[in-house]
Amino acid sequence: MNQKPFLFPLSLILIFLKSTVNAASFSVGGGVGVGVGVGGAGGWVGGGVSYPNPNPNPSSSPVSNLKNAYIALQAWKSAIKSDPNGLLNSWVGSNVCGYKGVFCADPSDEMGDPSEPVVAGIDLNHGNLEGILVKELSLLTDLSLLHLNSNRFSGTIPQTLKDLYALTELDLSNNLFTGPFPVTILQIPNLLYLDLRFNSFSGPIPQDLFNKNLDAIFLNNNFFSGEIPRNLANSPASVINLANNKLTGDIPISFGYSSPKLKEILFLNNQLTGCIPQGIGMWSDVQVFDASFNSLMGHLPDTISCLEDIEILNVAHNKLSGELPELVCELRSLLKLSVSYNFISGFSQQCAKLYDKNVGFDIALNCIPGLAMQRPEPDCDSVPGGGLSCLRVPSIRPLACGTLLQRLNASAP
Repeated sequence: MNQKPFLFPLSLILIFLKSTVNAASFSVGGGVGVGVGVGGAGGWVGGGVSYPNPNPNPSSSPVSNLKNAYIALQAWKSAIKSDPNGLLNSWVGSNVCGYKGVFCADPSDEMGDPSEPVVAGIDLNHGNLEGILVKELSLLTDLSLLHLNSNRFSGTIPQTLKDLYALTELDLSNNLFTGPFPVTILQIPNLLYLDLRFNSFSGPIPQDLFNKNLDAIFLNNNFFSGEIPRNLANSPASVINLANNKLTGDIPISFGYSSPKLKEILFLNNQLTGCIPQGIGMWSDVQVFDASFNSLMGHLPDTISCLEDIEILNVAHNKLSGELPELVCELRSLLKLSVSYNFISGFSQQCAKLYDKNVGFDIALNCIPGLAMQRPEPDCDSVPGGGLSCLRVPSIRPLACGTLLQRLNASAP
């Protein structure tokens, strides 16, 4: 008697997906574009789930989901020019649930009755595949995750990907994609995780990106240019990484009003100018803020002291001036504070105590009299941005965090 192979229930797959994404450790600024989620954790890599052909007589019934999956995957296989690891050797025949890197699930209906299995996930991470994405991928209407990081896929993203209404995770990182931001991705209705880092996308970042219900946005290490959209604060994401692009202009003044879910925000290595907005203090739960290697000017706002959960605060290699606020050095969760390569003119004894707390404190190459490893005096005679006026809430003394929200809301236009 033949025994039907085990299939993952779709509900369990989605629960596992969510728990893995939430537990993932997101990279900060650099490194290789690794996947986060099921593919990144390695839970499904290396095989599919075998299942007998559910429709041995296709002429007697409508085209099934698995038949559509077969059409899509074979069209895609024909567009892959190089497979040095033999990843697609198993992509033969109509049993797509047995294809390596393809994962099927049992989408039992609400009554618990079994139904035909569906292709719920594709994970070809680190496959070193060379080719393009084909329009037939839109036939995979039950696909919940598509992980393709660390391959050699190139070209542009097919417009038909917008029809993947079940897709929640899309990881195209560390490939060779080009062209403008693929706006068709923004039409995928249930997408939660978007990773486009380490490609060659260029041009402006569309405003609609930050209106979408995404939990993670990785655009770092591309060639995106222009200003950061003014509606950055609309995004409900917990992680936003815009590092290592060619973005210009200032950090939107509204960005401090972002979702309270925000944990990491990275602007490093762009061409940003202007001030660090005072609204940064609104991010009470943020753990990583990195705006290093830009041309930001003015003083650090006192409101940074409201970031009680901040662990990494990096504003090195800018043109910041004034004294380093004492309250910033008192942040209880701080693991790294870097203000090096600026024009800071002084800091308090409270900041000096950071060395005793094993905090990575770097204040080298500033303009602090009597301190070692500072800029030559002639460099400090003319501080960049001396005439810059940063929009600040008027206050005689540093703003207490308890009154910050009230004052900022009162001053908002």
